[in-house]
Amino acid sequence: MIFFLASCGQEEKKASDLLKRAEASFQAANYSEAKLRIDSIRNLYPKVFDVRRKAIGLMQQVELKEQQNSLAYLDSMMAVKQTALDSVKGAYVFEKDTAYQEIGNYFYPTQIVEKNIGRTFLRASVNEMGEMSITSIYCAGGSLNHTSVKVSSSDAFAQTPTSPDMYVTTDLGRTIEKADYKLGADGGVIGFIIANKDAKSLKLEFIGDRSYRTVMYSPDIKAIVEVSKLAQILSSMEEIRKEQKEANLKIQFLNKKIAENAAEVN
Repeated sequence: MIFFLASCGQEEKKASDLLKRAEASFQAANYSEAKLRIDSIRNLYPKVFDVRRKAIGLMQQVELKEQQNSLAYLDSMMAVKQTALDSVKGAYVFEKDTAYQEIGNYFYPTQIVEKNIGRTFLRASVNEMGEMSITSIYCAGGSLNHTSVKVSSSDAFAQTPTSPDMYVTTDLGRTIEKADYKLGADGGVIGFIIANKDAKSLKLEFIGDRSYRTVMYSPDIKAIVEVSKLAQILSSMEEIRKEQKEANLKIQFLNKKIAENAAEVN
């Protein structure tokens, strides 16, 4: 019994010393080291309950501080991205019909509807969430029922998969076919156009019940390249928002656990 009690006392002293070192690491903002020492208490001294309880409380403090630092960093990154967005968004046209749209879209000025009536081409857009897509617009006469497009240079090509979003509209009695292809589900067409951004023209083929071939000239190539730049900014901002939300939820949870622990002690 004496040996057992002595052994327990030694374990409690070792665990307490390790907790003090963990607290010192926390105060020095060395959070990784603090967490390693807290984990050591859990693994090496499973029966020293009072010290383990304090270690759990310290771990919560460490994790809270990490999340607060992470949130501060995300806030600073969002400010940088917002500045970048503010500096370029004036070069784009923003369209949003509040009657039926919750999310608006950005277009390059050369590709707005008013400037392209009756034209068969590829149009780029990106929504406020940073989701980019291209739309193949066919109105050259006759029905294609096209669901795919192929873009070619002299020695290479890229082709979209079959679009799940093909629809037909009319304008002044003219039938217009449209099909949407989101970035990531576009068969690499957007990336191919960006890779050939210096080309004066690219071959463009609409594929459906039959094929229709035309040419994509530099203004449309430039429009897709420029919209992709805006998409990168907007998508990174959306990712930051998601991380901010997650960090805030973790902070709320940790504050709740810390308050519960304090209430138990009192």
